[in-house]
Amino acid sequence: MELKLNKPICFFDLETTGIEVAKDRIVEISIFKVFPNGNKESKTWLVNPEMPIPAVTTAVHGITNEKVANEPTFKELAQQVYNMIKDSDLGGFNSDRFDIPLLAEELLRAGVDFDMKSRVSVDVQTIFHKMEERTLGAALKFYCGKPLENAHSAEADTMATYEILKAQLDRYPDLENDMKSLSEFTTRKRSADFAGFIGYDKDENEIFTFGKHKGAKVETVFDNEPGYFGWIQNADFPLYTKKVLTAIKLRKLNNKL
Repeated sequence: MELKLNKPICFFDLETTGIEVAKDRIVEISIFKVFPNGNKESKTWLVNPEMPIPAVTTAVHGITNEKVANEPTFKELAQQVYNMIKDSDLGGFNSDRFDIPLLAEELLRAGVDFDMKSRVSVDVQTIFHKMEERTLGAALKFYCGKPLENAHSAEADTMATYEILKAQLDRYPDLENDMKSLSEFTTRKRSADFAGFIGYDKDENEIFTFGKHKGAKVETVFDNEPGYFGWIQNADFPLYTKKVLTAIKLRKLNNKL
């Protein structure tokens, strides 16, 4: 079943130096863009992460320090990447919890403003886990009847994700072939930031989900403890989390004017 699209969707996958969103870097990114008219385009970049790739990580994806030594940095590629995804929804495998947050960090670090306000995301892994609970390779075998060649290659994983989503729509008639509906189905827990440090209460107020102020309204904390905002801005939190908190603080200041 082909996807019903109102706007393009970019399936993407990252290979990285590790799994810490705020600290690790991209070493390979592959994007497969599908347009509403059925046209498709794809692009894969190797990336110099400007930091050593741990041997344990190289053992997973096969990308060595030598392989990326002469490749462009993400800052040099950031505008190309953003230009490809800026008009699109996003799709991936475990993308809501890892790939999108890490990509956002890299884009913000490179000076490219990025958010999800005008797009939705579809996490194919969530559909899979809700329906079958398997890995990417097992998903491709289960839904498409073929093995995953070159696993942990960003391009192979990206193409597999696209094929799996189409097959999932064929297999599960209750799934609506609509990106907004699929995004809602694949959303695990709604948060204001990608990393989940800022959630919402029942009245849609932003709240902290961690630490001594867990469950407290962000605006109330900033009123009662002004220094908490500065502490977060200087601490090792994701850039996108800091961006969201800055927007909340500015909104509160503007409401007072």
